[in-house]
This record gives sequence, C-alpha cells and structure tokens, in this order.
Amino acid sequence: MLVLVLSVVVLLLAGGCVCVFWAARGDAPRWARGVARATLLGSDLARSANRNPRAQQSSGDD
Repeated sequence: MLVLVLSVVVLLLAGGCVCVFWAARGDAPRWARGVARATLLGSDLARSANRNPRAQQSSGDD
C-alpha cells in the first residue's frame, strides 16, 4: 500500500515538472500553466520550510 501511495506521489511530481517545462516554452494550455504555478509554489514552500533558522544566526555566542 505504501509503495502505491509513493508511486502516485512520484507520478504527480513528474507531471508537475512536465507542466513547468511546458509552460516555460510558452505554448501550454491554461490548465498546464495552473499546474506549473502550483508546482512552483509547492517547491518554494518546501524550500522555505527546509531552511534552518538557527543556521542564519551567528554561533559565536557559545
């Protein structure tokens, strides 16, 4: 069951990447541009959640 869920997630991510590439070419339909926008927003959210706020502080106070 877990393999099935992970396979679906990987297929959705691959489809999002294809839509981003298609939209970047400029000839994508409206629904593909929407999927591309959602994919890019999700990647930005994942990137900002992955940042460590402690890594930006100076560690000279130890």
